[in-house]
Amino acid sequence: MSVKMSTSSPEAVKKLLENMQADLRSLSMECKKKFPPVKEAAESGIVKIKTIAARNTDILAALKENSSEVVQPFLMGCGTKEPKITLLCLAAIQRLMSHEVVSEPAAGNIINMLWQLMENGLEELKLLQTVLVLLTTNTVVHDEVLSKAIVLCFRLHFTKDNITNNTAAATVRQVVTVVFERMVAEDEKFKGLTEEPPAVQGNSNRRSVSTLRPSAKDAYMLFQDLCQLVNADAPYWLVGMTEMTRTFGLELLESVLNDFPEVFLQERVCPLVIKLFSPNIKFRQGCSSSASSPAPVEKPYFPICMRLLRVVSVLIKHFYSLLVTECEIFLSLLVKFLDGEKPQWLRAVAVESVHRLCVQPHLLRSFCQSYDMKQHSTKVFRDIVNALGSFIQSLFILPSAGNTSSTSTPAGGSVSGSQGSAQGGPGAAAAGGGLITQAAFEYRGTWIPLMNVSVQGSAKATYLEMLDKVEPPSIPEGYAMSVAFSALLDLVRGMTSMIERELSKQEQEAALRKEAELVSPPQRDSCPQEPSEFMSTSHVWEEMVNACWCGLLAALSLLLDASTDETATENILKAELSMASLCGRLGLVTPRDAFITAICKASLPPHYALTILSSNAANLSNKVYSIQGQSVQMVSPSSESHQQVVAVGQPLTTQPQGTVVLTAKNIQCMRTLLNLAHCHGAYLGTSWQLVLATLQHLVWILGLKPAVGGVLKPGRAVEGPSTVLTTAVMTDLPVISNILSRLFESSHVLVEQYLDDVSLHHLINALCSLSMEAMEMAYGNNKEPSLFAVAKLLETGLVNMDRIKILWRPLTAHLLEVCQHPNARMREWGAEAITSLIKAGLSFKHEPPLSQNQRLQLLLLNPLKELSNVLHADIRQKQLECVLQILQNQGDSLGPGWPLVLGVIGAIRNDQGESLIRTAFQCLQLVVTDFLPTMPCMCLQIVVDVAGSFGLQNQELNISLTSIGLLWNISDYFFQRGEAITEELEREEAVLLKQAQDKGEPLNRPFHPAPPFDCLWLCLYAKLGELCVDPRPAVRKSAGQTMFSTIAAHGTLLQPPTWNIVVWKVLFHLLDCVRKSSTTADKEKIESGGGNILIHHSRDTAEKQWAETWVLTLAGVARIFNTRRYLLQQLGDFFKAWEVLLDHIQSAALSKNNEVSLAALKSFQEILQLVTPIKDTDKPDALTMDVPPVLMESLQGSGLGRPLVRSDSLAERLAQRYGAQPSLPPPGEELDDSALWWSAWNTWYRIGTECTRPPSGGTDKLVFVPSQPFLTALIQIFPALYQHIAGGFSMEDLKKLGVILHGAVSVPISSDSSPFILPSYTEAVLTSLQEVVLTALDVLQKAICVGSENLQVMYPAIFEQLLLFVEFSCKPPQYGKMETKHVANAKYNQVSLCPAEWVALNYVPFAERSLEVVVDVYHKTACHKAVINEKVLQNIIKTLRIPLGLKYACPAESTWNLAVSSLLKVLSIGLPVARQQTSSGKFDTMWPELANTFEDFLFTKSTPPDNLSIQEFQRNEAVDVEVVQLISTEILPFANFIPKEFVGRIMSMLNKGSIHSQSSSFTEAEMDMRMREEFSKVCFETLLQFSFSNKVSTPQEGYISRMALSVLLQRAQDVLRRYVEDERLGGRCPLPRQQVTEIIFVLKAISTLMDSLKKTQPENVDGNVWAQVIALYPTLVECITCSSPEVSSALKDALGPFKDFMQPPVSKVQNGES
Repeated sequence: MSVKMSTSSPEAVKKLLENMQADLRSLSMECKKKFPPVKEAAESGIVKIKTIAARNTDILAALKENSSEVVQPFLMGCGTKEPKITLLCLAAIQRLMSHEVVSEPAAGNIINMLWQLMENGLEELKLLQTVLVLLTTNTVVHDEVLSKAIVLCFRLHFTKDNITNNTAAATVRQVVTVVFERMVAEDEKFKGLTEEPPAVQGNSNRRSVSTLRPSAKDAYMLFQDLCQLVNADAPYWLVGMTEMTRTFGLELLESVLNDFPEVFLQERVCPLVIKLFSPNIKFRQGCSSSASSPAPVEKPYFPICMRLLRVVSVLIKHFYSLLVTECEIFLSLLVKFLDGEKPQWLRAVAVESVHRLCVQPHLLRSFCQSYDMKQHSTKVFRDIVNALGSFIQSLFILPSAGNTSSTSTPAGGSVSGSQGSAQGGPGAAAAGGGLITQAAFEYRGTWIPLMNVSVQGSAKATYLEMLDKVEPPSIPEGYAMSVAFSALLDLVRGMTSMIERELSKQEQEAALRKEAELVSPPQRDSCPQEPSEFMSTSHVWEEMVNACWCGLLAALSLLLDASTDETATENILKAELSMASLCGRLGLVTPRDAFITAICKASLPPHYALTILSSNAANLSNKVYSIQGQSVQMVSPSSESHQQVVAVGQPLTTQPQGTVVLTAKNIQCMRTLLNLAHCHGAYLGTSWQLVLATLQHLVWILGLKPAVGGVLKPGRAVEGPSTVLTTAVMTDLPVISNILSRLFESSHVLVEQYLDDVSLHHLINALCSLSMEAMEMAYGNNKEPSLFAVAKLLETGLVNMDRIKILWRPLTAHLLEVCQHPNARMREWGAEAITSLIKAGLSFKHEPPLSQNQRLQLLLLNPLKELSNVLHADIRQKQLECVLQILQNQGDSLGPGWPLVLGVIGAIRNDQGESLIRTAFQCLQLVVTDFLPTMPCMCLQIVVDVAGSFGLQNQELNISLTSIGLLWNISDYFFQRGEAITEELEREEAVLLKQAQDKGEPLNRPFHPAPPFDCLWLCLYAKLGELCVDPRPAVRKSAGQTMFSTIAAHGTLLQPPTWNIVVWKVLFHLLDCVRKSSTTADKEKIESGGGNILIHHSRDTAEKQWAETWVLTLAGVARIFNTRRYLLQQLGDFFKAWEVLLDHIQSAALSKNNEVSLAALKSFQEILQLVTPIKDTDKPDALTMDVPPVLMESLQGSGLGRPLVRSDSLAERLAQRYGAQPSLPPPGEELDDSALWWSAWNTWYRIGTECTRPPSGGTDKLVFVPSQPFLTALIQIFPALYQHIAGGFSMEDLKKLGVILHGAVSVPISSDSSPFILPSYTEAVLTSLQEVVLTALDVLQKAICVGSENLQVMYPAIFEQLLLFVEFSCKPPQYGKMETKHVANAKYNQVSLCPAEWVALNYVPFAERSLEVVVDVYHKTACHKAVINEKVLQNIIKTLRIPLGLKYACPAESTWNLAVSSLLKVLSIGLPVARQQTSSGKFDTMWPELANTFEDFLFTKSTPPDNLSIQEFQRNEAVDVEVVQLISTEILPFANFIPKEFVGRIMSMLNKGSIHSQSSSFTEAEMDMRMREEFSKVCFETLLQFSFSNKVSTPQEGYISRMALSVLLQRAQDVLRRYVEDERLGGRCPLPRQQVTEIIFVLKAISTLMDSLKKTQPENVDGNVWAQVIALYPTLVECITCSSPEVSSALKDALGPFKDFMQPPVSKVQNGES
């Protein structure tokens, strides 16, 4: 429009007018001379124009009307044939045309004029220009005029001038185009009208078709004539054609067909075209040229052949559906052109044509539908593909003949610009050094470069475009290959994308239909046809694939093998991949597997023996595909390709020995394989087997090893010395391993489009069978196994948790087999896989959750349990680690899975090694610390069993000990949650009972009749009981402590009947076992306790170790009897149990092991603490017994084992909870305990008699002598026991007691332990045994003291016992016939010299203490009848006489000292009693005993020790004095009550004492010391005192006095006389001090006597006495000469009193006066 506007604007019109006038003027000027008519015409033309301009408003229309006239002058000008004029005219005419002011007639005239010029050969280019302007600017030219114009152009095309030729050709092309464009425009214009031109009836009228509109008619005629001309027939319309070339004709036809296809489809003129074409094509079939062809006969003519193919391409593209049959012929021809016999250029052009077809998938589909699927038709589609394939093969097999030179120029010939080298252009190729950079194919020495001939998906031809070439061009090497390669790729790409697009569309529609059906019910009529239509389309697709896959596979495999370029390889692989995927989607198994096999083979090194592939390939390679008579073999990869080696590794198979090589191409193929599995896994089905097997081998060669979760990671370099990876592949490995993982991860991602359940099963089955193979291979050799399958099974399982039910059984069943494999690495991964799956399964959020889906949970846990059957330790380790993690993560939600898990933990055996046991135990610890509350109570018993089994294992002592601790924790838990557990257990029990009844069986539960909660406790106790007799001492100890602590702390929870089981089945059973083991234990010394642990000497034999256990057990049982007595007493057979317990205590006490025996006694003590329950509970004091302090101490010392954790308030708490009374009897039900206590007394007596009985043989070194602590403890028991039996304790029993006490005290100690027990012999201390013995007697006498009178008959027996002990001070007891050293004279150095001896104790302190007790008791009991009757006093004196008689000869000085003081005390109490009882005669025998005792003591036969100091002597003398004083106060005053002989003996003793008798042999100093002055003096005084007692009541008394006096006086006389004698003899020498003292004493005595005589009644004094007194006087006088002033002074006092006797003698009585 813009042109029109510009030409019709007023300015343009004005300008046109001016220009026309100017042109006419110029014309007129030019023709003025030569051509006047022209000049005139020009001038009249000017006038005409002016007139038109003046008259008309629409000047252009007017001009057009008159155009014939207006143009006339110019036409005449052209007619002059003058070049200058002609040019001017043509220019003017063109100007008119451009303004569209030429009418139809004028146009005709112009054309005629141009024709004339043409025939004259003038201004040819200008002519062409003019024609073009005329035809393009308007549509006035039609019919003959038009045909004439066209012919004119054609004629000019065939001139001699090259420029004209070419310009004319271009003009013809443009004109032809214009003709058709006019027709299109015309159709557009009439489009809206309803009137349709009737269809052409065949080709009835070739000359004209009257019904067509003008432009259409022109176009029709033109097309018809073009066909005629090409066919070398005369034209109908283009009259005047002189010559025509086929090439030009074909080009024009092609462009028309290509540019305006719709015209002819509408007008249906194609049959005509085919008719015109057919003869030509058939004619060309034989490859000889047509008659009009200038080429030689024998060869096809390149330009025509090429153009013909172009036309065919266009026909097929646009009119295929109309020309089905014809196209079949075209296509078959095309295929033939590819034959090897055809010339190179022909094949190249044919390949380009085929390529053009290959980029049109819909066309290919039509071929398939029209030919391949029809019964008797040629299989065109298949043939095309096969032809391409065999074409490519033939290029390798027959290298291009006659074109060898071009090998060296990779980008040769005229196409260098279009395809260049891989580096982008020929220059780069040359610079890069030719071949190496060039992408190419190479196969068996044939090297074919690869050019990039076209963009993907478009067929840009090179030779089909060489319209200017007449001679066939030389085809560069590799060009045909490159085009064929592109064609193949485009074919695959187009076909797969088309089918997949349609498939997806159908799937979407189906999905929508489904939805629609769900929303509204389907309408009947619409449904049926769709599926059938779908069926037919899918049928087409299948046919397409079936037709082409063999050829494609053959070609692609060959190319893949030959490819040396990464991009080319990538493209080939993509093609194979998409084909495999497509076949998979369509369910075509054989082709799918074939393509996959090809990729698999390409991934592996050449000649790699992989059975699964070769068997599959065999099926394929047996088929030889026949392609047009040529047989095409499946090409197997050639090994000598020059590929970059990127990895060297170990083959997994056995055949190729040594290493295998992986090239970059192998890796590339591997990635494709991964890609295939990853993106198209759902369609793989059974070919998973192929894919996975190949991947497994590749993974192996590359040395990828599985890591956590089954992900494959590059192994460390160390792992395979033979695996060499270049850096190139190292960077790829992480990527590959990633894809590998993603492949299995995504096995679940989008279930619909990804793996459905069936595909998943395919995958699992494939992996399992792969794994089986790997296991087979790993059996014989110790080569590392391939873990690929196991790792991938794990990965698949992990990502498909949501559908775990489907795959769990096959998956785990297989993995369990793997776990039993002898190869450790394989097993390890089997276990890793199975445990990871279980953990993942449990932590996965299932719907519904596991807590509500018990079956699933048990399903998941079951493989864990199965693992326990595997014997390999590493597997068990993994299993237990898994359990640990499950507990840590899902412990709270295990629920019904607990028995399984606990079963796994408990499945330990001693042969399994420490680490396993340790791991299992960690699990158990976790269970006990964290999960007891969350598990069902039924499992608690299992927990107890499992904990017990850990205690019993003997691999790891610490675990045994800790597990016992766990049992304690478990018991604590039972205790705290008692009520809840009871309820739950009872509920479950009810259910189980019902089930059992239904089956008619008894309920199978340990300890059945007891309530379930009690059974739980009994199981716990039973377990601990087993542990208490474990071979290891530490375990026994710990178990024992725990067991008794639990029973003590939690026993109150048990029902009373349950206690029966506890006592008999648990406690006594345990005691029996321990007693048995202890008595049979080995006495061999154990050197060390394993490792470097030293064992203490007290535990260095098994016997000693068992002893400890026995101790602990006995103590524990005793304590239970003590604390739970009331409860036990209600059981009915308590007395029996008590007897059994006492029996155990007795056998333990009599065991030869000191530790056991001592402990037994401690237990004995403990059970004696029992309190007889009393009714009045408000008197807590009544419960505490009066236990002597000694006993209490020993009991505190005996706290064995772990302290009780809970006090008894626990029992009360429970009592409140269960509404029962704590251990108190119901009111009114007193328990009669005496039988128990007498039983205990008998036991005690048996123990005592047994252990104190002296050994019969004396000399035997190995005699067993009970230890002091044992005896001490034994005797200690008596007071406590006595509390209970006091009521019935008889003399008989007292005698038994005495025997035991005496025996106990007599037992010696071994010399090596004496330093620890004995006090140093100088100290006077009692041993504890002695103290206890005295305590026992003390308890007894106190009891008698407060007891009834009939008890007092026991006093004498007690005295007797004590006096026996007193005798020990001088006479230690004998122990059988054993020789003992007495400690009193045993110095320690002597002891150590004879260590084997026995040392008797130092009995002195004991005897002395006993004596004190005697005095004390006697003090209380002197008057008791029994004491008097049994002559206790006499016995005391008799016993004391021994030490008193020995005096200095006593073992200890203190003894006689004490004896004296005791005697004095006893006599002070006893003599008054004796005096009272004189008449009864009960004391008659005592007096002589007493006299003997006094005499033995006062005048002892033993000499004082040499080292006695004066002070000590004086002290001893004072004691003697005390005795005399006692005589003077307690005896002599009561002489009349005392037997006469006794008094006489006393007097003579005093007399003896008052006279200093010493031998003259003494030195002075000794005399001085040894004289007992004070003693003598006291004796003398006593004598005197009783000589003049004025109360002579009996003749006996007087007799004493007289006797005493005469003795005294006689003695005085003697002393004085001797003194005088000595004084005289001594001369000046003074007498000894001793003698002087004596004389002074005598003198003083005389003066005392004189005083006494003076005071006494004269009649009381005997006559003899006077005579003796007076007889003294002369002797006294003689002493006056003495020199000693002291003597003189005393003499004076003595002589003084004599004056009283100096008086005249009295006369006889006179007169009654005196």
